[in-house]
Amino acid sequence: MRFITLWIGRRPIRTAATVLTIALIAGLAALPSGCHRSKDEDGPTKLTVAYLGLTCEAPIFVAKEKGFFEEEGLDVDLKRTDWDGLREGLGNGRFDANHTLIMYLLQAIEKAPTIKITGGIHTGCLRLQAGAKSDIKTVADFKGKKVGVPTHLQSPPHMFACRVLVAHDMNPSLTPGDKNNDLEWVAMPPGDLEKALKDGRVDGVATSDPIGTILVGKGVVRTIADQAEDEPYAKEFCCASVVSAELAKENPKAAAKVTRALLKASKWVQENPKAAAELAVKNEYVSSSPEFNAQALSKLKYIPAVDECQKSVLSAAKEMKKAGLLKEDTDPEKIAKRAWIDLSEYGVTDEWLKGVKVEKVANGGRPELLDPVRFAALFEKKPCCGNCCCIRD
Repeated sequence: MRFITLWIGRRPIRTAATVLTIALIAGLAALPSGCHRSKDEDGPTKLTVAYLGLTCEAPIFVAKEKGFFEEEGLDVDLKRTDWDGLREGLGNGRFDANHTLIMYLLQAIEKAPTIKITGGIHTGCLRLQAGAKSDIKTVADFKGKKVGVPTHLQSPPHMFACRVLVAHDMNPSLTPGDKNNDLEWVAMPPGDLEKALKDGRVDGVATSDPIGTILVGKGVVRTIADQAEDEPYAKEFCCASVVSAELAKENPKAAAKVTRALLKASKWVQENPKAAAELAVKNEYVSSSPEFNAQALSKLKYIPAVDECQKSVLSAAKEMKKAGLLKEDTDPEKIAKRAWIDLSEYGVTDEWLKGVKVEKVANGGRPELLDPVRFAALFEKKPCCGNCCCIRD
């Protein structure tokens, strides 16, 4: 039998190589697939947080650069991905956390319960808008019209538009050729929405900021429904912190830590939108100008909350079901419950959030908010890459 020598401290120990190999294999097999720490150990817990490169993801960048992850005892590696990669990565445990759209998350959770929502990051930026030259003055006026949607059907702006229409007793059917459909959807690249309106190819559009505000500033549209202003959507969270179900199960304490870091960073962004915008551009997380990025960030409301976010998950699920964005046999109450994880045991509560204090950076606060016309002019001066909003080509 072959023996090898191991050193523990200064003491040599001889052991059978075969036995050692078997023990090592057994030990590796017992490790969780995501390699998360399942209990407190010396040193920080290593996690991977995904991001898409959107302006609204500022809290992720702030949590990394301002040390909020580190304060929670986390060693976080940020990984850039795309929409499909984000959903798949959270589902298979390759990514541990992110913050993204609740409606997008619910569609993924409906297919497989591999993602858990943990807290609200910011409220909405989605709109349903009518062409300025159209005769559309109310939601009901969209009946029989053509509405442009960015990228593809069931993109976030399209989902919001469907919810608005259903709330006004209209049928926004997603089935092509459905004779009961009250309007026609036309999917196109986000950059083509303005031209499609001017050419008369569509009568209205579903948008997210900054595109919605830019179109208003150019006099191309008027807003019919605004997620940030109109009830019952005004208090609803658009984006929420999320962890993989794998992390939530194996290490709920780490899930709480990454959530607390993101919620604290959300507060920081609300106090320092200009500084957050500059940080994101400087560190090349977002491709935009600091000035334009600051304006886009300042139009969002980063008021993190826990209980209100849980309510947002349920209300979104109910309306998505009515709009045909979830399956006919999906129970909104059950999917909302399956989507949420209560981390109050580990300090993720509204009471904790009330006590969280963040710095106010000199000259890093809210810039003068430009009216739509000047905002559109700023865009013409330095076009953004399209990543400021919840859509990408």
